[in-house]
Amino acid sequence: MIAGLPMYDRPETRAANDRLWAAIRDRLRAAGIDAPDGLDRDTAPFDLWTDPGLLLAQTCGFPFRAALQDRVALVATPDHGLPGCPPGFYNSVLVARADDRRGFRAFRGAKLAYNEPMSQSGYAAPQFHAALHGFRFARMLRSGSHRDSARAVAGGAADIAALDAVSWALIRRFDGFAADLREVERTLPTPALPYITRPGGPVAVLQAALAEGIASLDPGSRALLQLRGTVDIPAESYLRVPNPPPPGSGRG
Repeated sequence: MIAGLPMYDRPETRAANDRLWAAIRDRLRAAGIDAPDGLDRDTAPFDLWTDPGLLLAQTCGFPFRAALQDRVALVATPDHGLPGCPPGFYNSVLVARADDRRGFRAFRGAKLAYNEPMSQSGYAAPQFHAALHGFRFARMLRSGSHRDSARAVAGGAADIAALDAVSWALIRRFDGFAADLREVERTLPTPALPYITRPGGPVAVLQAALAEGIASLDPGSRALLQLRGTVDIPAESYLRVPNPPPPGSGRG
């Protein structure tokens, strides 16, 4: 069995994620499930998500609907209690340099830093937000992570980035370069990053262990991970979110 929580795992949250997994693991073992001692931090995300021994992981809504829906089982969705979002939903924060006072429409033709092309918050959300304003981003910089997208904007390598709202809160808390950024707008909410298991995995047991594990966390860890609990959002809600054209296609 293998388990991983890679999506919000950074040095400052590592211990809290380990405490969360320990709480989940102990409840799974009490239910007769052979749960691994610790989280896997070495396997690449897509390999983790498709591992035949996957017990529990967290993915993003875009890869879930585009590549994983027939290869994994949906377990639950975290509720982060984000402003302007229904329970179990999240959105992206569009950030620019603090001295760049343009409104969002004026970023037509600007360079977007995005973490990866199959990211709901970093790539799909800003493209659809731009479409609502009559354009799409054509000039782009692939950064590899939300943190690196934010750093690229702060350093002048890109003009704007879209950051998962939970990641943005962590960046503001722990990264000094966040002081050089400002929030421009937020995108419309979509279902948050789902917890998954392998096909045929023990979904009901995992749902209970997740809910109980989060509830048992100390208040500091729960606040750091911005976890209020879990929500049952059907797979159809993820699949209804449209996929944007891939980077490099079309014009802005």
